[in-house]
Amino acid sequence: MTPVERTSVSDPIDFAALPDDFTWGVATSAYQIEGAVAEDGRGPSIWDTYAHTPGMIDNGDTGDRACDHYHRWRADIGLMRQLGVGGYRFSIAWPRIRPEGDGPVNAAGLAFYDRLVDGLLEAGIAPFVTLYHWDLPQALQDRGGWPVRETAEHFAAYAAVVAGKLGDRVSHWATLNEPLCSAWIGHLEGRMAPGHTDLTAAVRASYHLLLGHGLAVQAIRSAAPDARVGLVNNLSTVEPASGSEADAAAARRMDGHTNRWWLDPVHGRGFPDDMREVYGVPLPERAGDPETLAQPLDWLGLNYYSPAVVAADPDGPPPFARPVRRPQVPRTGMDWEIDADGIETLLLRLTHEYGARTLHVTENGSAYPDVIRPDGTVADPERTDYLHRHVAACARAARKGAPLAGYFAWSLMDNFEWAYGYDKRFGLFHVDRATQVRTLKDSGRHYAGLIRGHARRGTPGTS
Repeated sequence: MTPVERTSVSDPIDFAALPDDFTWGVATSAYQIEGAVAEDGRGPSIWDTYAHTPGMIDNGDTGDRACDHYHRWRADIGLMRQLGVGGYRFSIAWPRIRPEGDGPVNAAGLAFYDRLVDGLLEAGIAPFVTLYHWDLPQALQDRGGWPVRETAEHFAAYAAVVAGKLGDRVSHWATLNEPLCSAWIGHLEGRMAPGHTDLTAAVRASYHLLLGHGLAVQAIRSAAPDARVGLVNNLSTVEPASGSEADAAAARRMDGHTNRWWLDPVHGRGFPDDMREVYGVPLPERAGDPETLAQPLDWLGLNYYSPAVVAADPDGPPPFARPVRRPQVPRTGMDWEIDADGIETLLLRLTHEYGARTLHVTENGSAYPDVIRPDGTVADPERTDYLHRHVAACARAARKGAPLAGYFAWSLMDNFEWAYGYDKRFGLFHVDRATQVRTLKDSGRHYAGLIRGHARRGTPGTS
């Protein structure tokens, strides 16, 4: 039996394994949905710059308009109510709050999120705020960006401003979303903003991102003492492509690159020695930094999409491991391998290896082409299947002791999928780009059924 055959949408999920106050939610990020990039004092971010650089984004797409959420947020809260979710994970756009990265606070930007938080609470939906989802103010990039220490300090100051404004109503805070992408994909691989391919810059960025995380944890708790603060990482299970010693070593390096580099320092273990040797770049460490990086966390966020299967690649860039495409293994529309068991494995690893006290699956989802039926409804059976299997795997992890407190589907609606533009659709709601009309997909109906199923501890239906 292959992992993806283990559960089908007709199989019951062990809802009894999940706590009564389990948070069912959806997730988005600012640049992917807000639009209004030049309104009400917002400054440009590195993603505005990157998206407007020819050749960087499929079809020349940008986030200039995106899903127009900046103007449609009230209706979008209505979409969440339609699903029945109890939590909404969204990010704050740093350049809306401090257009220059530091300096004066933009009152109009803060007011937007103030209204959004109030609207969510009125709808009975808990706001889960992420302070950084990759949209660094361009002004700070021009002064060196994440490879310089001052950016981490500016991030903490920005965090203090937002927590000071919203901390009386927002309980759950994430400092960073997927710092791996900011450092490795943005500074080493060049496939995300700011689009650099410099190992030294990438390693320094990775260090200052985690330093900024630690400083921001302190700033949030100072401004909002009752805040529950966490960090969101995208993690993968890692398997060698063969039984060779070389591939096994490559898998160990990839695990360090993808997982341990981001988990060990914030758990007081320091940066992994083996990966320091692999990168060969001195870290910009100062006295007291290890303690700052390892601020106690109230929760950990897991973003999971796919496993990694790798072979040794001694002539490639660090970590000297290349992905291998296994034949006859189901894949999403992103060409990512599907393995629902991986989310269970990672939740249990965070529980047993890192001692997580509370876990949230902060992103999990899949891109597939949608089929619009003649009556206007949207069929997406593959996404529905993916969603069901991964929720079932989360329940299995909870049954085995993972302290899982919430699951946030990625994403509420189709949006700007970074370098892929608008062609890759992850949403539970279909978005017509020309009209901005949102239409609930079959996967969204199924997710609403899962939420109802947990509430009644029964077997969910698909509608």
